[in-house]
Amino acid sequence: MKNARKVALCGVAAALTVVLMLFEGMMQIASIAMPAIAGCLLIPVVAQAGLGYAFGAYGASAALLLLLAPDREAALIYMLFFGYYPALFAVLSKIRSKALLWGSKLAIFNTAAVCEALLAVYVLGIPFEELPLLGRWGPLVLLALANAVFILYDYTLGGLISQYYRRFHRTLSRYFKR
Repeated sequence: MKNARKVALCGVAAALTVVLMLFEGMMQIASIAMPAIAGCLLIPVVAQAGLGYAFGAYGASAALLLLLAPDREAALIYMLFFGYYPALFAVLSKIRSKALLWGSKLAIFNTAAVCEALLAVYVLGIPFEELPLLGRWGPLVLLALANAVFILYDYTLGGLISQYYRRFHRTLSRYFKR
C-alpha cells in the first residue's frame, strides 16, 4: 500500500506538470517561468517518495509533454533542465565543497542552456535573432544573464524546499512512510 501511495503522488505531480505546461501554451507569456514552476512540483515527490520516484515522475511528465505540449520550446526547456533539477538539487546538495557544488551546478545549467538553444534553432526551427546592440557578443551576454537568473532560481528553490520541510513534510510523511 505504501508504494501505491508513492506512485499516486508521482502520477498527480506528473499530471499537474502537464496541466501547467498546457496552460502556458494558452497564454504564451511564461515560456521560461512555467517550466520552472512545473519543475517545483517534484519537491514533494523527492521528499515523500524518494529520488527514484521523482525521476520516474519527471520521465512520465517529459514524455507526455513531448506529445501534448503546444509550446515546443517551453517543453524543451522543461525536459532539458527545469524538469529534473529539483530532484538533482537533492543529489547535488550532498557535495560539501562550495566551489565544486557551484561549479557542477553551473556546468549542468550551461550545458542544458546551450543544448536548448541549439535544439531550438536547428531542430525546432525557431529563428536565430541577432541582437543589434550586442552584435556578435549577444549570445554570450545572454548566457551570462541566464547564469545570473539561474543563481537566483537556485537560491529560491533552496528556500522553497526548506519551507516545504518546515510546513508540510511532517504532516504528509505519515501517509508516505518509507
